[in-house]
Amino acid sequence: MSNGFYKNRRLKSFVFFAGCVLVSTIPHIFHFKNFFYLTLLISFFIACYGLIIISKNLKRNLSSINTYKKIIDDKLPILDILVAARDEENVIERLVERLFNLDYPNNKLNIYIIDDGSTDKTPLILKRLSKEFDKLKIISRSPNAGGGKSGALNYALKFTHGEWILILDADAQLKKDTLSRLFSFVRDGDWSAVQLRKSNININKNFLTTCQSMEMAMDAIFQYGRLCVAGVSELRGNGQLINKEVLLKCGSFNEDTVTDDLDLSLRLLFAKAKIGILWDPPVMEEAVENIFALFSQRQRWAEGGLQRFFDYGEQLFSKKIELIQKFDVTYFFILQYALPIISMIDLIISIALFELPSFWPISLTAFTLSGIAVWYGSSCKSEGPVVQNLNLMMMLVSLLYLSHWFLVIPWVTIKMSLFPKKILWKKTLHTGV
Repeated sequence: MSNGFYKNRRLKSFVFFAGCVLVSTIPHIFHFKNFFYLTLLISFFIACYGLIIISKNLKRNLSSINTYKKIIDDKLPILDILVAARDEENVIERLVERLFNLDYPNNKLNIYIIDDGSTDKTPLILKRLSKEFDKLKIISRSPNAGGGKSGALNYALKFTHGEWILILDADAQLKKDTLSRLFSFVRDGDWSAVQLRKSNININKNFLTTCQSMEMAMDAIFQYGRLCVAGVSELRGNGQLINKEVLLKCGSFNEDTVTDDLDLSLRLLFAKAKIGILWDPPVMEEAVENIFALFSQRQRWAEGGLQRFFDYGEQLFSKKIELIQKFDVTYFFILQYALPIISMIDLIISIALFELPSFWPISLTAFTLSGIAVWYGSSCKSEGPVVQNLNLMMMLVSLLYLSHWFLVIPWVTIKMSLFPKKILWKKTLHTGV
């Protein structure tokens, strides 16, 4: 992308932030007589659509989601598994051993590990593993190759020859029958891409890992519901299966974004390529274990999420997507990105003026919907690690935890407005739990 494109991102970030500030300050300046009733009306509509989305998961629970018709080996497609790895000495050996233990025809499975300029023992471990596993394909890039994770994946695509691409992180763990169940799901749904539900391995490590697991469950509830209602769903990076032909037609992975999965999700939506959400089996991964790693990770997610809207905003209102999809994407853009900024500015002004926040009904509605989704996603029957002894206190704590987004989003938007962005691969540290 051109430098002008980056300038447009900064300008759009500034305009977006300024617009949110304006919206949050207007009620405190003009003191509209019926503004409170307007926020109640908006909250009502937000609640209605949110509850409709959550309720669609009842359909999933009532269906026979754990039964599948196994595809005979001759009918299974050729699959290429890609893992972009940088400094993954703690987990790479476990990953390779488990991938070669998956239940899938040996002549139809290719495993590629991209060593993207590792400076730890990852290259040495991979060299040793290549002698143990003849079919292990190692692709090496220099540390300054550029493009981040997307650059590594795009480089590896040139070596693949399968019909489907499965993207995994180095800490990923799959059940032995995941691949056969995955392609059974693809066949039944005619999907162009599929995202496995994400589940945390180290769920009981500490307070943060437990909360992240509940957050993942909430996300899966909203993902499945959005797919059912509006045909909108998103890839989540780890555990994403993509038809290679569709991927190439969409332009492969965008090397000018920090979240290739969210960027690709929008381009697939424009191409009318359906992304399925497979609840079980999940892809299991590590949750970050300290507050500094959490905020670093969430800043990257927030920035990438905003980048895609700034990059493709005009197309979202074109004829490329249906009206219900435009509404759904706008609905979640406002709740995920605009509301945190508006609410924080509103709160700061209210404290300064000793007034009640103007937008509290909307914020309360958003948190209530999140709480319902957390409870439902954490308590419904699922494979993989689950939250133990879910109770009201844990629910309230999880909502308090989710409020960190009301700090992350404003901070990231301000940074995007003021500073130029250099695309770097800020990977999450994996400990091998």
